[in-house]
Amino acid sequence: MQSASPVILTLNGGSSSIRFGLYRLDGMLQRQLHGKLDRIGHSKARLSFSRAHGVAQERPCPLATDAPSAVRALLAWFDEQGIFDAVSAIGHRLVHGMHRTDPEVVTPQLVQAMRKIARIDPEHLPGELELLDACRLRAPALPQVACFDTAFHARMPRVARLLALPRRLQAQGVVRYGFHGLSYAYLLEELARIAGAPAAQGRVILAHLGNGASMVAVRGGQSIDTSMGFTPASGLPMGRRSGDVDPGLALYLQSTEQMTPRQFDHMLNHESGLLGVSGSSSDMRDLLGLEATDPRAADAVALFCYQAKKCVGAYAAALGGLDALVFAGGIGENSAPVRA
Repeated sequence: MQSASPVILTLNGGSSSIRFGLYRLDGMLQRQLHGKLDRIGHSKARLSFSRAHGVAQERPCPLATDAPSAVRALLAWFDEQGIFDAVSAIGHRLVHGMHRTDPEVVTPQLVQAMRKIARIDPEHLPGELELLDACRLRAPALPQVACFDTAFHARMPRVARLLALPRRLQAQGVVRYGFHGLSYAYLLEELARIAGAPAAQGRVILAHLGNGASMVAVRGGQSIDTSMGFTPASGLPMGRRSGDVDPGLALYLQSTEQMTPRQFDHMLNHESGLLGVSGSSSDMRDLLGLEATDPRAADAVALFCYQAKKCVGAYAAALGGLDALVFAGGIGENSAPVRA
């Protein structure tokens, strides 16, 4: 792993995976290694990776039973590969940056600010901060930089950011932030590269469909609306997250099942979505395999596709037409039946 040129490690902690990439800066970025530890918390958790111009490799990772153990397992593998000995800096994707619009060097002050807002997204941000802390403890001299998923949407039109709640909550920062921004920024760059700059400046819907799923309407290269809101739990149904639900459901379940706010939150984020509807799996690959024989799996696939289709229609209306639809994420990239 030794290199005379600076090497950058990028880390992207998601809700069910940690993706990583290793890039050598030699005039331009050249990817040396990329991979992911996915299905975290699942009996089929696995680490897969590919070196530059190499064949993809895969190994089971049964110790990745939750986010902390997944971090430990991944960093142990990094040590095996000598990655920290070669790296010059680390870049992290952080799910939430409030109103921040640019990447920032990680400092104790930034970490403290992120911990204060962790309650906005307890499903992602604490785990991402844990990954950041683990890297700091393992390699304290390495500079780390945080890039924020919310930054892409920071200039959305005011009408798209507003939530129909009392004004005092807006003053406290309760607005629509949107997420998956780093993915969307990359997709726009790729759209410009593949289809030309005018295509990326047109009326575009970007569909990031994975275990976490969202869409964004883009015009003139700017986000004008997006399906996720104050937290990543809203919008489309996802692997284990419900997406949008009637807010009256909270009071109903409190009175009928004595469900506490914490239990309600756990249900929406861990027991719902594809898993809740199918009763068997949060993974679209499993559900497509069961679709022909399991009516509940078929319901989950149909619901996901139906809600995504409705979102495309709504954003085509908001854009005043549609010039390009771009798919990404594990489902969007790999599942032709869902795209169809």
